[in-house]
Amino acid sequence: MDINKQISLELSLKKEQVDSVITLFSEGATIPFIARYRKERTGGLDEDNLREIEDRLNYLTLLNDRKATILASITEQGKLTPELESQINQCIKLQELEDLYLPYKPKRRTRGTIAKAKGLEPLAQFILDNPAFSGDFEAKLKEFISEELGVLTTKDALQGAGDIIAEMISENPEIRKEVRSFLNEKSVVCSAKAKEDTAAASANLKLKSKGEKDVYLIYYDFKIDILRIKPYQTLAMNRGEEEKFLKISLDFDREQVLAMVYSGFFGKKKTVFEEFLKNTSEDAFDRLIFPSIEREVRNTLTETAELHAIEIFANNLRSLLLQPPVTNNIIMGLDPGFASGTKVAVIDETGKYLAGETIYPHPPMSRTESAEKITKNLIEKYNVGIIAIGNGTASRETELFISDIIKKHSLKCKYIIVNEAGASVYSASETAKIEFPELEASQRGNISIARRLLDPLAELVKIDPKSIGVGLYQHDVNQKNLTKKLDDVVISCVNYVGVDINTASAPLLSYVSGLNKRLANNVVKYREEKGRFKSRAELMKISGFGEKVFEQSAGFLKISDGDNPLDNTFIHPESYDSVNELFKLLNVEAASIREAGGLFESMVAKKGLRQVAEKINVGEPTLQDILDQLKKPGRDPRSELPPPILRSDVLKMEDLQEGMKLKGTVRNVVDFGAFVDIGVKQDGLLHVSQMRNSFVKNPLDVLAAGDIIEVTIIGIDKERGRISLSLRN
Repeated sequence: MDINKQISLELSLKKEQVDSVITLFSEGATIPFIARYRKERTGGLDEDNLREIEDRLNYLTLLNDRKATILASITEQGKLTPELESQINQCIKLQELEDLYLPYKPKRRTRGTIAKAKGLEPLAQFILDNPAFSGDFEAKLKEFISEELGVLTTKDALQGAGDIIAEMISENPEIRKEVRSFLNEKSVVCSAKAKEDTAAASANLKLKSKGEKDVYLIYYDFKIDILRIKPYQTLAMNRGEEEKFLKISLDFDREQVLAMVYSGFFGKKKTVFEEFLKNTSEDAFDRLIFPSIEREVRNTLTETAELHAIEIFANNLRSLLLQPPVTNNIIMGLDPGFASGTKVAVIDETGKYLAGETIYPHPPMSRTESAEKITKNLIEKYNVGIIAIGNGTASRETELFISDIIKKHSLKCKYIIVNEAGASVYSASETAKIEFPELEASQRGNISIARRLLDPLAELVKIDPKSIGVGLYQHDVNQKNLTKKLDDVVISCVNYVGVDINTASAPLLSYVSGLNKRLANNVVKYREEKGRFKSRAELMKISGFGEKVFEQSAGFLKISDGDNPLDNTFIHPESYDSVNELFKLLNVEAASIREAGGLFESMVAKKGLRQVAEKINVGEPTLQDILDQLKKPGRDPRSELPPPILRSDVLKMEDLQEGMKLKGTVRNVVDFGAFVDIGVKQDGLLHVSQMRNSFVKNPLDVLAAGDIIEVTIIGIDKERGRISLSLRN
C-alpha cells in the first residue's frame, strides 16, 4: 500500500502536502515547528491537519507491518493464492485484515480442530459438495465411525462434521462483515440491573447508609438504538457493568441475522441437508460469530465514546491553559480547609513567594477573629490586589469570609474562585520540592493557586494534565490515548504562547518544540550560572543544543529585553536576514520595529505580497507571519481574551430569583451542557438545550471552559442546591 497516497485520499489533501509532512517528520521536525515555520512546504496545514496525518501514518504503518506478518504466515502454510494476496494488500482496516487471516490463523484446540483430528473433514466437505445426495446417508456416516479416533456413533460423526462447517461459516470474512454492519446499525443497546453479588450489594449498602442516590438507577431498565446512544451513556453503562451493578446486552432481529448468515454461506441453492445446515449455521452464529462480533461492537462503542470524552477533556484543558494571565498585581492564594485550616500565601508580580500563614476561620477551630486579623494584615502589608480562592472543600465558606473582610474594612482588593484541581499533586511533586525546599507540602498548594491566576499556563504545566480535572469519565477511558492527547494539547498551548527564556521554569521549557526535560534543565542551569540570556544565539552554548535543536526551538523562545528586538517575536532566526532586507527597503532601524510595523504593511499592500516576498527571499505565508509579528512584537496571544471576573461581594442562594441576569465563568463543558460559576456556592447548569434558540449538537461548538458569559436564571431548586441557566433569548 502507498501510505502517503492513502492518507491524502482519506484526509482530502494533496499528495505533495502529505509527502512533505512525512518527510519533515522523518527529519525530526515537530508539529508546532512545521505548522508555524514550514507553511510553504505543507501548503499551510495547521496543527490539527498535521496530527491527523501523524495518526494515520502510525496506523497505516502498523497495518502494513501486520500485512507482511500475515502474508508470511499464510505463505509458510502453502495456502497463499494471488486472489487472497490481492485482498490482503487492499485492506485499509485492521479488522478486515484479521477477518481474512482468521481461517489461516494458528488455532488453539476447538471443536472444529478436534473433529478434523478425528478424520471428519471429508464428511463435512461431502455434505457441502452434495446438496442433491439421494443415497443412504446413514451408511455414509458409518464410514467415519472409528473407535480408535473417538467417533463411536453416526451421531458423533454428524456432530463433528457440523462443528467443522460451523467453524468454516464463522471464519467467512463477508459474513462477519455483514453481521458486524447489521449490529452496528440496527441493534438496541440494553441495560438491566445485574444480579447482586457480594461487591455490588456492599456498594449499594454504602450508598443507602450515606443517603446517596444510586447513580445507575436510570440504567436498571434502559434501552436505546445503537445509533442514538450518547458517549456518556456508553461510559456510564461500562462503569456500571465493571462495578457489577449492570448487565449490558445487544437486542436485535435474531431471525433476520440467522437468515443472513445462512444465505451468506450457502446461498439460495436447495439441499437435502437444509435442516442440518440451518442448525449448524445457528450454532456458528451463537457459539462463534456473535460473541466475538458483540465484543467488537461494544469495543467500537467504547472507543467512540472514549475519543469523544478525551476530545472534550482536551478542549477544556486547552481553554483552561490559555486563560489570560492576571498581571501587575500582588496576589494572595488561599487553599481552603476546615479542620486542617486554610493555607494562605502571598506572591509578587513575578510569582515570587513573599509570605504565608495558616488560618482557622471555619469549624471545628472557628478562630475567625484571629484569621481575619492575619488576613487583613497580609493584604495591607503587601498591598494585595487580588485574592485567589481554591474551589475545593470549604471554598464557598472561605469566599464568604473574604467577602466580609473586604466589606468590613473597605479594602480595595477583589477575589476570584480558581480551579485548584491538582494543587495537592503539585505540592508533593519533585518540582515543588525544588522550588520551595524550605516549605512543607501543605504550604505549597496555596502558592500554586495564586500562581494559577498570575499565569495559568506556566503553573499548570507543572502538573500531570490528567490531574487538572476538566473532564468526565477520565479514569474510564484509555489512559495511553488520554495521556497522548493531553500532552499534545499542552505542547500546542506552550508553543502557541511562546516562552520567555529568562523566566520560564524547567517544566514549562520541557514542552517547547525540540526540547525535553534534560535540555530544559540545561537551559535553567545555564541561566543560573551565566545570568540572563541576551540573544537567541546564546542557545548554541548550552550543553545538548545542536543545530537541529536550535532550529526546532529558537522561534518559540523569546527574550523580552535582549540585544535584538526580533528575539522577542515569533520570527525565526533563519528569517532574520530576510527581515533585515525588509528594513533596508524602507530604510528603517531594526530597533524601531513596533513603529515600523504599519509602514511595512502599507508597503506590502502597495507593491504586492508576492513581489516583496521574492525580493527578500521568503515565501508569502512566511512574509505575512513576519508582518504580523512586526506589528505586535512581544504580544501574548492570551491578552486578547476577556479577563476573568473579579468579585468583592458574594451572592447566596437566597439572593437568586428566576429571570435574574448574571455574568459567570464557564468552569467545565460536558456532553449535556456546561457548568457555570455565577458567584454562589453551587455552579449553575447551562443545559445544551438552553445554549441557543436553535438546536445545538455539541456544546463545544458554543462554549469553552473559561468563557465569560451573561446567563439568565430559569430555575432554582434550593433544597437540592441546583440552579438552571439559559443563554436563549
